[in-house]
Amino acid sequence: MDYIKSRIRDVNDFPSPGIVFKDLTTVFKDPRALHIIGWDLSQLYRDKGVTKVVGIESRGFIGGSILAFELGAGFVPARKPGKLPADTIRQEYAKEYGTDVIEIHRDAIGPDDIVVLHDDVLATGGTMAAAYKLVKSLNPKKIYINFIIELSALNGRAALPADAEVTSLIVY
Repeated sequence: MDYIKSRIRDVNDFPSPGIVFKDLTTVFKDPRALHIIGWDLSQLYRDKGVTKVVGIESRGFIGGSILAFELGAGFVPARKPGKLPADTIRQEYAKEYGTDVIEIHRDAIGPDDIVVLHDDVLATGGTMAAAYKLVKSLNPKKIYINFIIELSALNGRAALPADAEVTSLIVY
C-alpha cells in the first residue's frame, strides 16, 4: 500500500476551506497503481461468491468496475437522480447542508445476488449508508461494503450498519 499512498495527492482547501482532499485521480492514471488496487480489492472478495458490484457515482465507478471485472461479477451503477434510463428505486439521505438522492435500476439486484458496494473514499458515510439501504431493499443474499481510502477521523463507519462487513484498503 505504500506505493498507492505515494500516488495519492493531497489538495488543500477543496472543496471548501480547511478540507484536505485525498485525490485518487493521480492513482488512477498510474498503470501500476491501478493494477495494484484491482488486485488488492479482488483478493478481499475472491472466495465470497460475489455476483454484483455496485459502484457509487462517480469515482466509485472506477474501482467498482475493476473489482467486478476481476471477480467475473456484474457491475451496477448507483447514480444521481435522472441519470439511469429505466425504472429506478431511490434513497434520500442527509448531507451537511440539505439532502441528496441516489438511485439504481429496480431490476439490478436479485435475491440470489451477493453484492459488494464500492466507493473510493469513506468520509462521513452518508452516501454509502443510503446505497446500503437501497440495495438492502432488493433483498440480496449478502452485502459487503468496500472503500479504497477511509478517513477515520471523520468516523464514517458509525453511519454504516453495525452488522455490515466494511473493508478499506488504506486508512488515514
